[in-house]
Amino acid sequence: CTFVSQINHLPMSVIISLISKSLNLSAKNVESTVKLIDEGATIPFISRYRKEATGGLDEVQISKIKDLSEKFLELEKRKEFILKSISEQEKLTPDLEKQISESWDSTELEDIYLPFKPKRQTRAEKARKKGLEGLAKWLMSQLSGSVSSKASEFINEEVKDEEDALQGARDIIAEWVNEDANTRQIVRNIFSREAVITSKVISGKEEEGEKYADYFDFSAPLARCPSHRILAIRRGESEGFLRVSISVDEDKCLERLVPCYAKNNTEAADHVEDAVVDAYKRLLKPSIETEFAALSKEKADESAISVFADNLRQLLLAPPLGQQRILGIDPGYRTGCKLVCLDQQGNLLHNETIYPHPPQNEYSKAGNKVVKLVSTYKIDAIAIGNGTASRETERFITNLRYEKEVKVFVVSESGASVYSASKIAREEFPNYDVTVRGAVSIGRRLSDPLAELVKIDPKSIGVGQYQHDVDQNKLKKALDQTVESCVNLVGVNLNTASKHLLTYVSGLGDTLAQNIIDYRSENGPFRSRSELKKVPRLGPKAFEQSAGFLRIPDSTNPLDNSAVHPESYPIVEKMAKDLNTSVKELINNKPLIDSIEIDRYKTDSVGEETLTDILLELEKPGRDPRSKVQLLEFDPNIRTINDLKEGMILPGIVTNITNFGCFVDVGIKENGLVHISEMANHFISNPGEVVSLHQHLNVKVLSVDLERKRIQLSLKGVD
Repeated sequence: CTFVSQINHLPMSVIISLISKSLNLSAKNVESTVKLIDEGATIPFISRYRKEATGGLDEVQISKIKDLSEKFLELEKRKEFILKSISEQEKLTPDLEKQISESWDSTELEDIYLPFKPKRQTRAEKARKKGLEGLAKWLMSQLSGSVSSKASEFINEEVKDEEDALQGARDIIAEWVNEDANTRQIVRNIFSREAVITSKVISGKEEEGEKYADYFDFSAPLARCPSHRILAIRRGESEGFLRVSISVDEDKCLERLVPCYAKNNTEAADHVEDAVVDAYKRLLKPSIETEFAALSKEKADESAISVFADNLRQLLLAPPLGQQRILGIDPGYRTGCKLVCLDQQGNLLHNETIYPHPPQNEYSKAGNKVVKLVSTYKIDAIAIGNGTASRETERFITNLRYEKEVKVFVVSESGASVYSASKIAREEFPNYDVTVRGAVSIGRRLSDPLAELVKIDPKSIGVGQYQHDVDQNKLKKALDQTVESCVNLVGVNLNTASKHLLTYVSGLGDTLAQNIIDYRSENGPFRSRSELKKVPRLGPKAFEQSAGFLRIPDSTNPLDNSAVHPESYPIVEKMAKDLNTSVKELINNKPLIDSIEIDRYKTDSVGEETLTDILLELEKPGRDPRSKVQLLEFDPNIRTINDLKEGMILPGIVTNITNFGCFVDVGIKENGLVHISEMANHFISNPGEVVSLHQHLNVKVLSVDLERKRIQLSLKGVD
C-alpha cells in the first residue's frame, strides 16, 4: 500500500503540516511531492521533471519528505496498536486517547504507553499480587502516622512481616516513578546535557585488543563525542575488549527527582525517598542509558552513512576517459600481471599473463608482448590496478616505447575481486576465470567508472567508515539511493548499458532491465525512445519515469539523445517551428536558442523551471556532468614507506574521506592520513569542506611510523 492510501483515515493536512514544519518547506510543495511519491514517481524523476509541482525541490529535500512520510506512517501504526492494547485492558479514557492521538513524537508516545505495557513478572507486579498497592498509595500520601502500624495491616500468608510489606510497597512506588513521563523527561534532559561516555579495557584483554588502546581508559561528553569514536568504542565492546557505560552525576539527578515525590518530613516520606532512589538506580538510569546508547549509535550511524554516501557519489561521478581502446592490467609478482585488451565499448578482445617482476623477471619478453598488444589492438590508454606491484608495473609500462602516444593511468582496484567472483561477472564472462574478470573491471573503470562500479556492492568499494558496524538496512537504502541518483544524473545509453546499470534507471528495476536486454537481443538496437513501449511489461508509468534518463545517440530524433523528456518534445517542436527551423538545426545553435522567449511556451503545468532546463539541454544535449580525467604522476623517488622522510612535499590523490580526516595515496602501498586538524589553518567541522575524493593535491609528511606502517600527512603550508 502507498503512503497516502494507508493514512487516508487521517486528515492529510496534519501530515503535510508536520512535514512542512519539520523541513521548513511550503505546505503546498510538500503536498504535491507526497502526491507524486504516492503515484509511483521516483526521486530523480520528481527532481528533474516536476519542478513546477514541487517548487524546485532537490533530491535531498524530496528524499527527506519521503522518509518523514514513512516515519509518520509507522508512528500512526504504532499509535493504533497502543490504543487497541490499552482499550483491551479497559483503561482507555477520552483524555488518554486524545493524548495518544495528538502525539507525533515516538519517545513521548512510548512514555505514555509504558504504564500500560504488558510486563514480565516484575518486583512491583509480585507486590501487587500480594495486595500491597494500598500500602504504596498510603505511603505516597505521606500522611503523618505510624508506618509500622499501617504496614502491619497488610501482613498475610504471602507477606511475612512489616518490612516485607514495606519493601513491596516501595517496589510499587519505584515502578510508578519509573513510568512517570515527566520524571523520565527530567532524567532524559540531564543525560542530554551532561552524559559522559566511558570505556575501559576488560582485564586480561589488553594485548589481544591492542588496536583499541586509545579507548582502554577513555571518557568524553557524549554530546561532543565524534561519530567515528562512538563506532570504534561500540565495535571494541561487541568484540569483547571494552566495557562501555553512559552516565551522569547521580547526586544531581536525585536532587531533582526526590523533591518531586518526597513532599514533607513524615516517616512515610522517608520510604518514598528510598523508593525514588531505588527507582533511579535500578530502573530509570539503566533504561535512559540504554536509550541514549541507542540514540548516540543511531546518530553515529547517520553520520557514517552520510560520509559513505558522499564518498560513493564522488567515486561514481569520477571523470571517465570515454570510449577508447584500453589495456587493463591487474599487477602481481609471482602470479604475474594479468592483461586484457578492451574495445571502445569495453568488450574483451584478448587476455594473457606476463611476468616482468620477481621471481620470473621476464622483463624483455613481457615488454615486447605489451608493445605488440598496444599495436595490434590499437590501444589508446593503459589502466593499472593500484594493488600489489602497482608502482613497479607502472614504471615498467611507462619505460616502454610505443608507436604512438599511450596514456597510462593508475586505477583503484577496490572491489574488483568482489566483482570478479560475483554472479554478474560469471554471467558476463562465463568462460574466463576471476583473474581475467578482475583485469576487465580495472580497464572498464578507466573508461566509465559509473557503469562498472554499479556492479559492485558499494560496501566493497573501500570508501566507507565503519560500514560494517552501522545499521545495514539504512546503509543499503542510502547507498542504493546514491547510485540511483548518480546513474540518472549522468544518463544511460539504452543500446550499450548492462542490465545492472539499467536496473538503477528511474522507473525500471531488475525485471524491466532484463526485458530491455532481451528485447535488444531479439530486435537489435533501439531506434527511438518510443520503441521502449514495445518492451514487455514496460507500461506508461515506467516509460514516463525512465524515458528522460535513457539516451539513444543514433536516433533519428536528436532529442532522444538528450535529457529533454518525451512529454516536452511538442514544446521543442513548436519552438523550432516558430523560428522557421528544424529541431535538428535548433540543437547546439546558441544564437537561435538565446532568441527564444520562454514566456510564450508557459502553460499550467510547464513553467519557467522546466523551460529553462529544456533550453540548457538544447544548448548542450546529452552533456556529461562529470569532469575530464586527469593524469597524476607520483614522485618517482618514493617507492616504499622507507623512502619517506619528515618534511617531504609529495603529490598524492585522495582515496577515502572520513569524519576525522582523509587518506591520501602518495604512490606506495600504505596510504597516509591527513587528520582533520591538519587540513587547514582555520577550524573545519567536515573534511569535505577542504577535499574531495580522487582530488589531486600536494601533502607534507609529518611523521612515519615504520613499525605500525602509519604515515601522518598535512595540508598546512602546502601549495
